[in-house]
Amino acid sequence: MHYIYPAHLDAREDTIIVSFRDLPEAVTEGRTRGEALTEATDCLDVALLFRLKENSPIPLPSPPKAGEVLVPASPSAAAKVAFVRAFAESGLTRVALARRLNLRETEIRRMLDPDHGTKLDRLGEGLRALGRSLVVSDQAADAA
Repeated sequence: MHYIYPAHLDAREDTIIVSFRDLPEAVTEGRTRGEALTEATDCLDVALLFRLKENSPIPLPSPPKAGEVLVPASPSAAAKVAFVRAFAESGLTRVALARRLNLRETEIRRMLDPDHGTKLDRLGEGLRALGRSLVVSDQAADAA
């Protein structure tokens, strides 16, 4: 699953407002296009992690419409969301996953906590134990 969401940029007199139709609560702004897109990633991360924290559904990204730009979640937020979703779908308990990873249950609890800054390597290990893999790629950045 790619956590890359379409966003609408609305240029106003002295600011650019960014909104996500898949995540209506995610709205931010910047003075320049580059600043707005940087803020958009932060805003997207907050919206996704908040939804995790509230046990709210995380929608799949819609295909972009004309005039929209694609904004990726940060690698750490995308990995956290992927891990939490994979765990929920697995039907495993935290104790069972802890056994698979040779960890204490408290560590699994932290890995599942949206507010805990789990390292990407640890989330990758967790995803592998759940039959998934964490894939990181790069691409040309949107011109600022």
